[in-house]
Amino acid sequence: MARKTPGLNTSSMSDISFLLLAFFLMVSNINSDMGIARKLPPPLPENVEPPEVRERNIFVVMVNKDDRLLFNTEYGRIEDLKDRAKEFLGNPRNLAHMPEKEVKQIDLLGNIEVSKGVISLRNDRGTSYDMYLQVQNELTAAISEMRNELSTTRFGKQYADLNEQQRKAVEQAVPMAISEAEPTKIGGK
Repeated sequence: MARKTPGLNTSSMSDISFLLLAFFLMVSNINSDMGIARKLPPPLPENVEPPEVRERNIFVVMVNKDDRLLFNTEYGRIEDLKDRAKEFLGNPRNLAHMPEKEVKQIDLLGNIEVSKGVISLRNDRGTSYDMYLQVQNELTAAISEMRNELSTTRFGKQYADLNEQQRKAVEQAVPMAISEAEPTKIGGK
C-alpha cells in the first residue's frame, strides 16, 4: 500500500496574503495626478455673438512639439513667461501695441482700468504634458500676482485673505483671461 503524502494546510495563507495586501494599500502613498484648477466661464446664450477681440489685445503663446515657447512670434524661455504675461495684461505704460484698457465701475474698488487683454495659448499635439503644466502654472501665477498686487494696494492684504465680496471685486478688475485653442501641429496643417 502506498503511503499518502501529507499536504500543507494553505487555507490560512490566503487570509494572511489578503491582510498584507490590505495593509500595504492603506499605508502606501499613491501619487495623485497633477491637474489644473480652472473655473470655466458660462457659455454664451445662443442668440449672442462672441465678442470680437482686436489683435493688439491678444498675447499669443505657442508651444511646439519640442517644448519650445513662442511669445507673439518671438522665441522665449519658460522663466520669462510670467513677467511677459504680467507686462502685457497690465500695460503699465499704455503703449499702443499693447492691450486697451476700459474704465469700469466695480463695487469696493470704484472706477478702475480693466485690461481687455487675452492670453491665447496654443499647443502642438506633441507638446509634453510637463511643459503644458509649466506654461499653465506660469500664466496662472502672472494673474495671481496681479491680483495680489491690487489686493495689497486696495485692501492691505493678499488676495487669498480677502473676503468673498472683495475677491469678486478683484476678479472683475483682473479677470482670468486665458483662451486655449485646440492642439494642432504648429507650423503644419
